[in-house]
Amino acid sequence: MNAVLQPAENWVPVCPIDAIVPNTGVCALVKGRHVAVFRVGQNKLYAIDNLDPKTGASVLSRGLIGSLGDRVVVASPLYKHHFDLLTGECLETPEYKLHTHQVRNQNGQVLVALN
Repeated sequence: MNAVLQPAENWVPVCPIDAIVPNTGVCALVKGRHVAVFRVGQNKLYAIDNLDPKTGASVLSRGLIGSLGDRVVVASPLYKHHFDLLTGECLETPEYKLHTHQVRNQNGQVLVALN
């Protein structure tokens, strides 16, 4: 997550936190961009681009969440590339790096700000 916090007008409501089952993701259209929002455990949220960089398909929110070493990752459902949810880095193919976005829980509502 970037250190610079976005101004209030840049935060877009996505859904209630309870709409995301722990250890899964949802897709949201944020200012015209497909964003995958993941809830890891009860309270940790991550947001990355939802488009698989190899195919352009909007599917990463359906990927499996796990860990590789100290990294929390999602595996693309198409080619099984692993993307670090904190940095957007593809562990197998670094040129497939995704944008990460700021995400927070505010009074039970998930908000996303594009980076």
